[in-house]
Amino acid sequence: MDPLTPSPALLAKLGSAVIHADEFMSPNGDIRDLEAFKSLMGDAEVKEWLEAMGEIALITLKR
Repeated sequence: MDPLTPSPALLAKLGSAVIHADEFMSPNGDIRDLEAFKSLMGDAEVKEWLEAMGEIALITLKR
């Protein structure tokens, strides 16, 4: 996988993850947004992309 040319499906997953995280942290946050975020973070394509981005040092390393 070339992390710098993600597929449209991966871009949709990443965008959805950000929206769900934002919604969850809002004053009206809902547990369903947290569960959707967790599901997206567990997606194989998302995990592969995060690993590839980490290998080229373009994302923050997890503590």
